Amino acid sequence: VKEKKRHMGDTKHFCPVSLKENFVLYPGLYEHAAKYQEKFYYFSTLEYREKFLKNPEEYVAHNEPIQAPPLRVCLLGTHGAGKTTCARQIADKLGIFHIQFEEYLQELILPKTKEKVGHHFDEEPEEDDTEMPILSQELEDFSQTMTKTETEKRKQEVALTDEEEAIKANLMDNESLPPEVLDNIVLDWWRKEPFRSTGFILDGFPRTLDEARYLSERGLCPDVVVYIQVEKSDVLDRLFPPRLKKWKERQYKKMENKKKLKELKAKIRV
Repeated sequence: VKEKKRHMGDTKHFCPVSLKENFVLYPGLYEHAAKYQEKFYYFSTLEYREKFLKNPEEYVAHNEPIQAPPLRVCLLGTHGAGKTTCARQIADKLGIFHIQFEEYLQELILPKTKEKVGHHFDEEPEEDDTEMPILSQELEDFSQTMTKTETEKRKQEVALTDEEEAIKANLMDNESLPPEVLDNIVLDWWRKEPFRSTGFILDGFPRTLDEARYLSERGLCPDVVVYIQVEKSDVLDRLFPPRLKKWKERQYKKMENKKKLKELKAKIRV
């Protein structure tokens, strides 16, 4: 009852310093309150409370109301739950950016890896064609030259920076991204244009407790967090048909290779 009777400041129960400096609605704490011009302000940390008290005029409204930040949404759920489909529709409806986190990571290293990495993109190893007989010495020399060229090319492609190696390890083996790598990726969505003034729906982040703790430590508060919970049978119905189709295509390719090999051996015998 006492809280309702209090005259709250321009930012209500949100920290005015977090709003001014980071453009984030960060809930203030009752124990970090301060009174200025007969109004009460709550702060997220003691450091921000002290900063406000040194120069309160910088953080209060003057001629017009303080502008609130745009909508920021985190959309979570298991792989195959339909996060990306829902996120695209929400982003289109609300006029905000859609950021698919893992897809964004893929794009950061794609220029060097030349293909997407991770267990979702792993293919079965193709049939070893070394059984194909070499019909002439020229073909053998040509094959060896091509193999050396491909090997050298691959070595050049995988020369990743430390940050890119960390991203690749995260996509391949789910290893945690260091905070300094996340700083180069995530901070921009809260603090730089055009995301800062437009808002976004972040699809698939945070994925772990460490990533959620990272957002908290950096003061990056989403306005809404949605978790999509689905039955395993629904995920199976969504993911199994396309994967079965790919498997059939690979099996067909293997059969064709075996057929060509058999025909080639028959010609050589003749």
